[in-house]
Amino acid sequence: MPIKITVLNNGPLKIEGIEEAFQLCDASGATFDLAGKTTIFLCRCGASQKKPFCDGAHRTCNFVSEVRADANK
Repeated sequence: MPIKITVLNNGPLKIEGIEEAFQLCDASGATFDLAGKTTIFLCRCGASQKKPFCDGAHRTCNFVSEVRADANK
């Protein structure tokens, strides 16, 4: 299954289909432990205490973002 990234309305990025070949790295190149995970959620609101992962903080910080794909691009 290919990796699928979904921009959730007023919430995080949902990344599905993660396999062993997938890595998530910080700015220094160190990798986050994703062992056993096939889906992760990445924070977009900036309020998460578990960055880069979502902890649901978008629900209490009034984060608003609804993104639609533009078929013309």
